Amino acid sequence: MKVLVTGAAGFIGLHVSRQLAAEGNEVVGLDNLNSYYMPALKQGRLAELNALNGFVFEACDLADAAGLAQVFERHRPTHVINLAAQAGVRYSIENPAAY
Repeated sequence: MKVLVTGAAGFIGLHVSRQLAAEGNEVVGLDNLNSYYMPALKQGRLAELNALNGFVFEACDLADAAGLAQVFERHRPTHVINLAAQAGVRYSIENPAAY
């Protein structure tokens, strides 16, 4: 399988991507790497993932329709696991487009 995992630099995304790669799948990790949480934490997770065989990273925001279309065109995933999210209920009320 070739699996696109959104939110790959998040806690759950890291573990799902790592397991999929360990099982021999091709994994395309996608994350916008925003600064809502500590960027260094995301970069550390990404460094761990980039060391895995079969893992490729794409920096892209799901709100960027053209960029997302290019990711799908380049990689042609057979499956998608959508783990992208942004925490913060109050922020979502003030900025719904960010969600």
